[in-house]
Amino acid sequence: MPAVSIVIPVYNESANLPALWNRLHPVLSGLGRTWEAIFVDDGSRDDSLSILRGFTAATDGQVRVVELARNFGQHAAILAGFRNARGDVIVTLDADLQNPPEEIPRLLEAIDAGNDVVGGWREERHDDPFRKYASRLHNKLTSAIVGVPMHDYGCMMRAYRRHIVETVIECDEKAAFVPALANTFAKRVAEIPVGHAERASGTSKYNLLKLATLSLNLITGFSMLPIQTLSLVGIGIFALDALFAMLLFAHRILYGPQEEGAMWVLFAVLFLFVGVIFLALGLIGEYVGRIYLEVRRRPTYIVRTVHGASSQPGQGSHTF
Repeated sequence: MPAVSIVIPVYNESANLPALWNRLHPVLSGLGRTWEAIFVDDGSRDDSLSILRGFTAATDGQVRVVELARNFGQHAAILAGFRNARGDVIVTLDADLQNPPEEIPRLLEAIDAGNDVVGGWREERHDDPFRKYASRLHNKLTSAIVGVPMHDYGCMMRAYRRHIVETVIECDEKAAFVPALANTFAKRVAEIPVGHAERASGTSKYNLLKLATLSLNLITGFSMLPIQTLSLVGIGIFALDALFAMLLFAHRILYGPQEEGAMWVLFAVLFLFVGVIFLALGLIGEYVGRIYLEVRRRPTYIVRTVHGASSQPGQGSHTF
């Protein structure tokens, strides 16, 4: 069994793959330990799969390509790679070369120091300011919900010990956020600064809408705080409503019925309550939707085949 497994999700990255392999292969060969590279083709529509299959012929069974039936998303692709990984340490890496493969030895050094999970921290990100600001908010939210403070939950350059990966696989969550899920099971978590470069080719697969969706999944997947907060808001609204009713009743007793101004106050209060009700319905619907996804037991991803000469532990299984 290899000592290190590198899991790389790939979606329409044909322009970056040759450069990625030219930089990754020397790094892995110089680790001084056995290794394997697992590329997960997440339903790419360009030439990514054919390029990846060429990598399998360039090594002696050290490269496997997990071909998914369609595009299931980055975290589902990582889970597919986890299930096919055999190493004692599993490292995840994006295929866009924004995180340099040359940082892998530093991740392994941090793992060797006794950590269960090591995350990369993109100190100097080469993204637009609005994207960095949205990511900063997401990281603060994730740190608060998971209870493990980290600067950069969005960096996919991370290393995990095998028992952490096996626990993540056993969870089999349909909307899993892998870094946060792994941190909830780890005893020791570390974070190291890693390089970050501008994307050489292609476009980012994460826009602001996907970041917002990921944050919503994170909130409803790791915390009951939104529902509990709504319960407290409901109690507060009931108390304010009772106080408001008593004030109106007292005003009527003291000054008699008056129409001017009272109607606008009632409308303002009504719209406030309606807004809170719709917010509550949306959050409840999000939780119910997550339950619905889990009870349907539909596969998180479907492996079409695994390319490579070595053993293929995840091939032929379609119920993940």
